Amino acid sequence: MRRWTQGTCRTNVFDLYFRQRRIAMSAELKAQDLPMPPGPIEGPAAWYGPAMDASKTWLREFSSDELAELDTAMRSIQAKGLGVIDITRETFPLPKLEPILGDIRAELINGRGFMLMRGIPVDNYTIEESAMVYYGLGVHLGHPVPQNAKGHVLGHVKDLGYHHEDTSVRIYQTTVRQTFHTDGCDFVGLLCLKPAKRGGLSSIVSSTTIFNEMVKRRPDLAAVMFQPLAVDRRGEVPAGYRGYFEMPPLTWYEGKLSGYYVRRYIQSAQRFDDVSNLSDETLEALDFFDELANDPNLRLDMEFRPGDIQMLHNHQVLHDRTAFEDWPEPDRKRHLLRLWLSPEGARPLPDYFIPRYSSVVPGDPGRGGIRTPGQKLNAPLEAV
Repeated sequence: MRRWTQGTCRTNVFDLYFRQRRIAMSAELKAQDLPMPPGPIEGPAAWYGPAMDASKTWLREFSSDELAELDTAMRSIQAKGLGVIDITRETFPLPKLEPILGDIRAELINGRGFMLMRGIPVDNYTIEESAMVYYGLGVHLGHPVPQNAKGHVLGHVKDLGYHHEDTSVRIYQTTVRQTFHTDGCDFVGLLCLKPAKRGGLSSIVSSTTIFNEMVKRRPDLAAVMFQPLAVDRRGEVPAGYRGYFEMPPLTWYEGKLSGYYVRRYIQSAQRFDDVSNLSDETLEALDFFDELANDPNLRLDMEFRPGDIQMLHNHQVLHDRTAFEDWPEPDRKRHLLRLWLSPEGARPLPDYFIPRYSSVVPGDPGRGGIRTPGQKLNAPLEAV
């Protein structure tokens, strides 16, 4: 399986082979009888929001020693004249935090699937310094992967004044509510630089818990969620592919339940002439899935403070953001930094994830993210 590294994506005979193989697999997916769990799933991934809110076991504050270690590593990067994109585990050593981050990585993959780390002193840092600390911490959790066609491995979640109904726009570039969804990577992380004036709360929910509730209440609709649906690529199309890919919202593979769900993009994929209309049964299943995701007895709401880092395992956890009112002053506007990561020890995924994930090899730097022709990886310090 090919790997992606910093630089321009190139085409060769192996790329053409894999493109043809992926397209063939995508076509075959419609005819497959995809499996589903025999019943409700037990374990730490099957959590309920109110119990999580009461426990706070998912919240961890950095100690003064840990913050000093992060600061020292960041100053070393500055002294060497390196940029964010140059940061690696070797150039950003964290001997004290490394084992702790290893435990966090294991908890994300095999436990509840989320963590909030608190206390990065972003008010004392420039955006570049905050980005260096965040990216440096991130490379100890996984390999950063590109989040858009521009090759951004450091993303900016900020309102750019775009309209959410524009099919070339991603919802995080607006102020509207996102609705519960997952991203196309193993881990997604957010560092809060500045919160909104009002709103912009983060909500998360366990896809395992949603499935458990569906199979208890409406097993017929639970089964629908394991059938492939077209998902809009929103104009970010890899070479050799169509403007959409096919993926079931839920996947049962090697004893693991994985979710991939973006309702807005399932709906907007209906614009393609060769995409079948969503059936009434499918729409009922999606509506019930959304209803459960929004149930306050299932979801967990949290308010970000400056310096908070939220890490999520996309295969287990869906996330949402409420609509928000921003500050009028440009330097006060809501601003989060985002990472998409491919971690070591990631769960196995079936081959039909390849059209979206490029690779299903655990820990592969080329697993997950958005890959487009001529893409060069970069880490911008402003939202562009």
